Amino acid sequence: MAKKQHSFEKIAFLCVDKAEARKQFQILVERYGNCDPAHAHVIVALGGDGFMLESLRRHISLIRKGLPIYGMNQGTIGFLMNQFVIEGLRERLHKAKAAKIKPLQMTAITKGGEQKALAINEISLLRQTRQAAHIRIHIDGEVRMERLIADGILVATPAGSTAYNLSAHGPVIPLGSDVLALTPISAFRPRRWRGALLKNTAQVRFEILGADKRPVSAVADSSEFRDVREVIVEQAADITLTLMFDEGHELDEKILREQFSN
Repeated sequence: MAKKQHSFEKIAFLCVDKAEARKQFQILVERYGNCDPAHAHVIVALGGDGFMLESLRRHISLIRKGLPIYGMNQGTIGFLMNQFVIEGLRERLHKAKAAKIKPLQMTAITKGGEQKALAINEISLLRQTRQAAHIRIHIDGEVRMERLIADGILVATPAGSTAYNLSAHGPVIPLGSDVLALTPISAFRPRRWRGALLKNTAQVRFEILGADKRPVSAVADSSEFRDVREVIVEQAADITLTLMFDEGHELDEKILREQFSN
């Protein structure tokens, strides 16, 4: 594990652009120093879940090579973050548990051409106007649903199953499960369809029906592409990201607790 490979002497601090977070950032840098991410043993991100996802994307080339990232909450929900504590940071890093995350790869065909993006939480398709989206769903080359009429649909990873997927009444998936959640968003037809669980090796292709009349956007976490014609989603099997969590607050424990919360 990463904590056995590094001394964590070289820490790269990243900070969301908020006054309180910048204040704490300065305190941490004065106490522990700061290092360029390219030469660091670990990235410590100060912010919320959105900033964690942004940091993962910004430094994906380093993180996919094994550089771990540890978040400290300076946001609101902080599901992907640890508690913010200034004292004993290196000791916490040494004791932290690693969670291995495989993101989703999205290929979106738009009016302007082909667009690609990665998502740690989910890839969602959303209607752009007052009219419902009409979407044909292909799984591994076979049409599984001829026409979904809904506000949209999403594919979520286990790590992202407690985010938008849960709000859309999708299943919570334990970390390490070899499945993805396919969850409709406010489905009109089929009215009682609640989605499906797919193998993480599945390729999902969404075909937008009547795209000019009923435009749809595709969103990979926070990267949005509008007026899509077709969207292909599959796991990026060659990419593994390492997130670190304090003992007793590991990501799989958070996911388990979420299933018993009100």
